Amino acid sequence: MNIAAPRGTKDILPEEMSRWHAVENLFASVCQRYGYGEIRVPTFEQTELFARGVGGSTDIVRKEMYTFEDKGGRSMTLRPEGTAGIARAYIENGMASLPSPVKLYYDMSFFRYEKMQKGRYREFWQLGCENFGSSSAYADAEVIALLDTFFTELRLDERQLELGSIGCPDCRPEFIKALRAHFEPNLAKMCADCEERFELNPLRILDCKEEGCQPFIESAPSQLDYLCPDCADHFDKLKTALDELGIAYNINRSMVRGLDYYTRTVFEYVSTHVGTQGSICGGGRYDGLVEMLGGKATPAVGFAMGIERLLLEVEAQGVDLPAAEAPDLYIVSFPDTAVSAMALTQRLIRSGLMVQTDVMERSFRAQMKQADRSGARYMLLLGAEELSKREFLLKRLADGSEESVSEGNLVSYLKQVGQD
Repeated sequence: MNIAAPRGTKDILPEEMSRWHAVENLFASVCQRYGYGEIRVPTFEQTELFARGVGGSTDIVRKEMYTFEDKGGRSMTLRPEGTAGIARAYIENGMASLPSPVKLYYDMSFFRYEKMQKGRYREFWQLGCENFGSSSAYADAEVIALLDTFFTELRLDERQLELGSIGCPDCRPEFIKALRAHFEPNLAKMCADCEERFELNPLRILDCKEEGCQPFIESAPSQLDYLCPDCADHFDKLKTALDELGIAYNINRSMVRGLDYYTRTVFEYVSTHVGTQGSICGGGRYDGLVEMLGGKATPAVGFAMGIERLLLEVEAQGVDLPAAEAPDLYIVSFPDTAVSAMALTQRLIRSGLMVQTDVMERSFRAQMKQADRSGARYMLLLGAEELSKREFLLKRLADGSEESVSEGNLVSYLKQVGQD
């Protein structure tokens, strides 16, 4: 019996992880510079959290969640997205008492049972930010600026910011009424899912990807024409702030998000690279979510982006990410010096160097080959004479040059040449 990874999942091997770490470390650095702290929430939560927070009319809740009954008979769900769980943590841990805004970022895996596509898996990873406590359009602008800084430093240049607004509970009913009037005469020509969405939440129709539904979606009314004065003012302030920050954007009159908790601002960064055009990340404002989950009314804004999708875009745009670091040193030993080689390796590692030595009891010739394969910058041959004198011959593997270094100077020498 061959046991394979579950369908829709993948192993991330060491040669890939250097690319992941480059993206993750840069994202963490940018978030911290903007004053965001990292948060992690449980992999599974009560199903009700997502049914209430994400929305019963969404495809995520209706079709894609991994839900199970635990041994206590409680319905649990593997997290399909991050915002609902983080909002729950914000409430449960009394974070509303902290100075506002409360700024959080995350790097976590999520689970959705959906059709697999390139860069899209049933277990997937996302980077994201949540900003709780500010209703100002300037908070929206800061979140977008953080993203723009991240993409700039990542050198992901072929991108475009799509910007829209889906209004608030005060102005949305009139928009939904207009959508119903637009779609109802055409339902027979649309997909079965859109017929169901029409009954549950006509806004979801705007997110349909079926080709046959696109003409009706493209001709649908825009929420931007139904914004109340407060929502219109908020949107104008956001555009003014982005103009001042020098962040270009395109007004998208038909943008929606796949989650029911969004209000007012919605945005996406999309690729403009030929061949990979599509969404890189998305976000917006969700002012009613915390109250919906039992907390005090708290405005909030955030975004999420899939790491797998982002790495595909990075590769397509020819962005070079740092490769895994090569060892500083590989120590080759003889049978009578193998344990001493391990001890020396341990001391050097604890001094902050990357050092490898043989633990397979290979022959001298095989160890020399392994030293080359390791990519180490230097090789050290540890024989009985070198041990007694505490003087080592270092060979630079790139050009074969050699230099004698005493044990006392070994660490400083390797660190110094590593900086050159």
